[in-house]
Amino acid sequence: MANSITDRKGLTKALMNYSSRFKEEELFRIEFLELLKQERCFHRDHFPGHITGSAWIVNEDRSKVLLVHHAKLHRWLQPGGHADGEENVMNVAIREAEEETGVTGFSVLHEGIFDMDIHVIPARKEIPEHLHYDLRFLLEADDTIPLLISEESNDVQWINVKELAAFNDEPSLLRLRDKSLALK
Repeated sequence: MANSITDRKGLTKALMNYSSRFKEEELFRIEFLELLKQERCFHRDHFPGHITGSAWIVNEDRSKVLLVHHAKLHRWLQPGGHADGEENVMNVAIREAEEETGVTGFSVLHEGIFDMDIHVIPARKEIPEHLHYDLRFLLEADDTIPLLISEESNDVQWINVKELAAFNDEPSLLRLRDKSLALK
């Protein structure tokens, strides 16, 4: 599928047209649109928050999801990270997924924004507590490809979606799970 969200203007349009059955995402959408008015919102030094991109990666039958055990946050999460000035947030999500899992050749299952979330990142060393305005994209990968653990992670695993809550029961991850299962 083609990526129609290649810059700030395309992202703004996508956010204006985004709808979700999850009420929290409507509030997030409004906050994202406000953030996009800020010149440096795609840079990690923009505080109190900045845009990030992440990938919800499922296998072909959507029975598994690929998660990383984040070394700094000590939680199982979907791969993702900072835009670092890149306005094509889907490319950010794919780049981060490749770096953090070693997997390449993803299939994009949903052209636009699949999910959005705003969450707090705790203060660390010289970086203050701040918000990640995370745009999430739905990708598919072959679950037989060998995985690599990056320096940003303690582990990388395909997790059975039925067991997701045992690894991370945060509402935003359960929302991602439910959305991906609904597309079966």
